[in-house]
Amino acid sequence: MSAAKDCVATLIDDFQKRRPLRAGSLIITIYGDSIVPRGGTVWLGSLSKLVEPIGINERLVRTSVYRLTHETWLKGEKVGRRSYYRLSGPGRRRFEQAFKRVYHGAQPSWSGQWTLAFLTQLPPEKRQQIRDELEWLGFGNFSQGVLAHPVLSRAETMVALQELNAADDTIVMQTQTMEPMTSKPMRQQVRESWNLDELAELYHRFLTKFRPLWNALNTDNDLSQEESFIARTLLIHEYRKVQLRDPLLPDELLPTSWEGRYAHQLCRNLYRLLYQRTEIWLNKHLETAEGPLPAPGPAFYQRFGGLE
Repeated sequence: MSAAKDCVATLIDDFQKRRPLRAGSLIITIYGDSIVPRGGTVWLGSLSKLVEPIGINERLVRTSVYRLTHETWLKGEKVGRRSYYRLSGPGRRRFEQAFKRVYHGAQPSWSGQWTLAFLTQLPPEKRQQIRDELEWLGFGNFSQGVLAHPVLSRAETMVALQELNAADDTIVMQTQTMEPMTSKPMRQQVRESWNLDELAELYHRFLTKFRPLWNALNTDNDLSQEESFIARTLLIHEYRKVQLRDPLLPDELLPTSWEGRYAHQLCRNLYRLLYQRTEIWLNKHLETAEGPLPAPGPAFYQRFGGLE
């Protein structure tokens, strides 16, 4: 077995050893990475065959898809004796919020402004819920009842708060550009407010897991189409889990040697090596009610700043 093939086998083994085996989360990764760019609908049987080599049997696929449908991630449709599933409306919105972070290109320059959200006037029983939602959007906890975001605008924050029925009870301000934009106490505040040390450790684990595959592929890229699909899927699955915890702060606020920057570069470079054989495999094995899945749309090739 070649080094690259051995790396893929190790990634599969690592995934299968986890308990509980989160098949539903992996299926969402496959929808986001492979199915949505091709129209978004797939026959359940072809999905089952796709994930079987990763260690997810047909029964577990059916159970997971049922649960994802109940949680409004997926929506099913019966055509004859076959079932086809796509992302639901709410599922697609959640997908777009989560996955656009994964494939982002270069970060734009930071303006030096901050958006501040004061939760002090919210009813106590609702305060924790709003804090959790804003932290999911990338806000950091500057002090008790005060959250801050360096990129999200006041208008964008107000839209999010309106959806949460909290706009009338939350004070939202936007600062002017700060000069200097960073300082020693500001960097320390950022490190504490977003727990960058814990996030750096998660990125370090990702780098440790996937660097051997990068080294092997640069020596001899002999992966089959199926192995390329598995490698790409597990790559995005693991990267997505860390990305969901990353506020994607501007470079100006991050440490000079930031593990997240290296992880993004590694994920981008591996994806570019794996995507072509993966797409050929998907052409052969994924079906809609009309036949094979359509080709990926133009937006697919803009991932990671451009694939070609």
